[in-house]
Amino acid sequence: MGLRIEIKTVPHSQQRYETVGDWFYGPDATWCFHISDMGNWRMEMAVAVHELVECALCRYAGISADEVDSFDMAYEATRTPDNYDEPGDDPRAPYHKQHCVATGVERIIVCMLGLSWKEYETTINSLQFGVGNG
Repeated sequence: MGLRIEIKTVPHSQQRYETVGDWFYGPDATWCFHISDMGNWRMEMAVAVHELVECALCRYAGISADEVDSFDMAYEATRTPDNYDEPGDDPRAPYHKQHCVATGVERIIVCMLGLSWKEYETTINSLQFGVGNG
C-alpha cells in the first residue's frame, strides 16, 4: 500500500494533549493529523502544513512519533504559566530542527493565505492557553 494521509479538524477538547496540531500513525500506517477547529480553514491549513512537514522530516530523520509524543507530553506536564513556546522550540526536543523548518514553511503559508501571523498566534494561544497573545 502506498502513502495514505488523513487530515481531520477536531474540536480542541479532543486533542490528545494541549496542542492545536497533532500527528501520529494510524494502525494501518496512515499518517494522521488532527488539527484543532479554529473556525478558519486558512489557519487550520497552516497548522496542517506545519504538521505534515514536521512529520515527513521526522520520518526521514528516523525520529519516531513516540519520541515526539514523549517529549511533547513531558514538556506540557512541566510547562510554566508564562511559557507560550511550542515544545519543538526547545533545543532539547529530539525533533527541534524539523520543527523549526516546519515553522518556517508555516510562516510562508500564513502569509500567502493572507493571514496575519500575530492574529494566527493569538487564535492558537487562546485555544491552548486561554490567553489573547503570547
